[in-house]
Amino acid sequence: MTNAQSPTVRHRRLARQLRQARENSGLSMERAAAALGWSRPKLVRFETAKTRPKPADVEAMLDLYGGSEAQKLTLMQLARDIRKRGWWSAFNDVLAGSFAELEDDATAIRSWQVQFIPGLLQTNEYALALIRILSPDDPEDVLLRRLQARMARRAILERKDAPSYNVVLDEAVLRRPVGGAHVMARQLDALIEAANRPNVSVRIMPISVGEHAGMDGPFVVLSFADGEDQDVAYLEGMGGEIYLEDVGQLNRCNVRFDRICDQALSEDDSVALIADIAKEYRQSDESPR
Repeated sequence: MTNAQSPTVRHRRLARQLRQARENSGLSMERAAAALGWSRPKLVRFETAKTRPKPADVEAMLDLYGGSEAQKLTLMQLARDIRKRGWWSAFNDVLAGSFAELEDDATAIRSWQVQFIPGLLQTNEYALALIRILSPDDPEDVLLRRLQARMARRAILERKDAPSYNVVLDEAVLRRPVGGAHVMARQLDALIEAANRPNVSVRIMPISVGEHAGMDGPFVVLSFADGEDQDVAYLEGMGGEIYLEDVGQLNRCNVRFDRICDQALSEDDSVALIADIAKEYRQSDESPR
């Protein structure tokens, strides 16, 4: 478990390949560190993605470990790419980069949400209502910057290489009138529109189910193109961001998500329920006051 920060996909991939290169050379951690003139903890930090190596560090390691020139150049470039600026860098004043980078690299995202519609599917009005209530002491310009960041983040689902996005929402999320009836009606219409995309699945956990597998809280699981890049599970709360990267914990998250899906409505029934609740909001908004 890691609080606040998690290595990016590129960083974890580099660390894994550097460790494999050392092991293939037959050098122990102690011998490699001594030959490089480093402390053992320094090498450990590089191989466990706790510290980002410079391209020169990577070159020194590969010169010691052997291997092809192509491999050395590839890993040196990977070390440079770790620091590559993505869309989120323009919003580093209001946005933590770790989750944004992982989300941007993911090829599959599974999300269980119990409090609100996830950011990738939020309308501007719904998002701003949430931002205002969760950051009541921030000045207006900061609130609008947060909204701009969320709008930029939504573009992930519109890319040609957009990830598959499988989200399950507790029915209570639909019935909580964030921003009022008019905002919710528009938000639920947008949710139905998103559910019609080929890469997006939206399902609802109905209140009528009673106890269910997701009652201990929301989480997101991100998967990546390279089969050797392990999943990352993400949890967020008042205590900050938590990343789960242990294989056992990840397996439990994936099993939990499957069980949540087993209890949720089908995609068609979910869309029908969303449409019914959106109609209720419109009727409420149009009723005499």
